[in-house]
Amino acid sequence: MSIALTAENLCKTYGRGNTSVTALDKVSLSLDSGEIAALLGPSGAGKSTLLTILGLIQPPDSGKIIIGGDTVFDNGSRTDIRSFRRKNIGFVFQKANLLPFLNALDNVRLAMEINDVSGREAKSRAAELLEQFGLGERKDFLPKELSGGQQQRVAIARALANHPRLLLADEPTAALDSAMGRKVMELLKEAARKHDAGVLVVTHDHRAIDVFDRIWVMEDGRIEEKNESMTRLKK
Repeated sequence: MSIALTAENLCKTYGRGNTSVTALDKVSLSLDSGEIAALLGPSGAGKSTLLTILGLIQPPDSGKIIIGGDTVFDNGSRTDIRSFRRKNIGFVFQKANLLPFLNALDNVRLAMEINDVSGREAKSRAAELLEQFGLGERKDFLPKELSGGQQQRVAIARALANHPRLLLADEPTAALDSAMGRKVMELLKEAARKHDAGVLVVTHDHRAIDVFDRIWVMEDGRIEEKNESMTRLKK
């Protein structure tokens, strides 16, 4: 099994002097391909900061990030972030953020065409992904014609369009009911297995905690793996 993500000693501080806030304090973690992990913790613990740094949206002050065997950040030295992110990282957010004037198929297809995938290939893969997520008959529907759960499934399909090594999800079930929330979590786990991606989910939703292979808990910018917590929460 390959390693999708390795982070070593990530540090991030906002502000200076007496007003400085440590968002990340030497955070290290490793996530295998085909594995899904939860990131739990109170508001202000550093979860969102960690997710944006792992997603190469903002850099850490120091530390090292390796995605799929490629070192993308090493204490200031970095790769071509924008190009690498488009090709190797998928994002799913609390809101699906679909383009309202494009149907489901075109929302997924566009993610590939931005990466110079041919129109025919992009359309074929988009249709295949939507079929996998039970949306084959909804591919021509606009976002406003889809339920919240269906929109999230389109968003997951879009996030997987470019065969990402790493899939990051930020509270993807917060706006969904219990049944649909669990279904989305199970779809993310299926995506990890079927597409051999490492999946990291920031969540407060304990209703589907048994879906995860491992659980990390953040507090005050530090992270700890909670094998005991996972056993307890799954009961």
